[in-house]
Amino acid sequence: MNQFSAMVEQVAPVLRANAAVCDEESAFPVASMAALRDSGLMGLLVPREYGGLGGDLAAFVEVSQKLSAQCLSTGQIWAMHCFQVDAIARHGTSELAATVLPAVAAGRCYIASVTSERGRKADLFSAASPLRADGDSLLIERSAPVVTGGAHADGYLITMRAAEAAAESEVSFIYADRADLVCEVTSGWNALGMRATDSIGMELKGRVPTTNLVGGPGGFGDVARQSMVPLSHLGWSACWLGAARGAFEGLTRFAAKRGADSRTDLFYERLGRVRIDLELLSAYLRRVREEVELARVDGTPLDHPRIRLQLNTLKIAAAELSFQAAHRMMQIAGLRAGYLKDSELGIERLFRDLRSAALNHADDTMTVGVGALSLLDRGVTLI
Repeated sequence: MNQFSAMVEQVAPVLRANAAVCDEESAFPVASMAALRDSGLMGLLVPREYGGLGGDLAAFVEVSQKLSAQCLSTGQIWAMHCFQVDAIARHGTSELAATVLPAVAAGRCYIASVTSERGRKADLFSAASPLRADGDSLLIERSAPVVTGGAHADGYLITMRAAEAAAESEVSFIYADRADLVCEVTSGWNALGMRATDSIGMELKGRVPTTNLVGGPGGFGDVARQSMVPLSHLGWSACWLGAARGAFEGLTRFAAKRGADSRTDLFYERLGRVRIDLELLSAYLRRVREEVELARVDGTPLDHPRIRLQLNTLKIAAAELSFQAAHRMMQIAGLRAGYLKDSELGIERLFRDLRSAALNHADDTMTVGVGALSLLDRGVTLI
């Protein structure tokens, strides 16, 4: 067992114990996140020079899976926090890194993402609300319909139009400490699944120093392509796989207890189909992760059409295969063990949670992107 697996083992009982009640109450997993803060895992991607664990993408994918096997909402909250940490570590100013990263490593700073915007299509690379300069400070006034864990965050990374005179495609990425903001919750979160993510609507207003810009003025596009997009697709896919894998482990143990008399050819066929879904997703996730790691080591831009194709394909495949696995597991478990909310297997919650995967950065839109990118890779360079 490696260092990171051992750390996950310490917090896993807390996540497992709180998963069902946080889902039922649509409540942020406060106890689970407190355990993660205390464990040091919030600083997994913080470089060691700032007191972090200095983990790589392999560790990030592994921990995302293992946490999500206990509670998918908590796993995804943690993974999204890591997206923000990586952006600051790789693209933040030295002043920002020196201030924020040690606090993250110590478990004092959980960072939420503010990229959604009211009245705007789901386009990550555009923003309407402008940053306004005031001497050595930047003024933030931002409304967002969805901020995962926003009410509990210690800091925020926010996309905004670079300036009042800038085009909406000129997007800046700005870090704001909660202490520098006036935060108002504008809408709640009562969803079918992923209920414990507490993805509320918020309004944020405040003033931050110009050194809080990540990637420089108008530099969000590069930060997103080199850091946030790769980590989001790897992280979400790992979380979905981990949740489905954890449920499958529970299902196989449950089936083994029932004895061989209940196992028909149909049972084995359905079980085999789930295993195939998970094997395919696991293999593709590993290969894309290796490609991204290699590109980072070599300094290859991650906006190359081939890599973008692979990342988008990973996200779509992960959403489809993980939910397909959940659907098949419910068929195997049946009405009482699979469909009922109080079943020990938790497949009903998994089914609801994974239904959101295809809606999170909609697969339909991403598939259009895969088609367009395919015309730029006419040699069909497969992974």
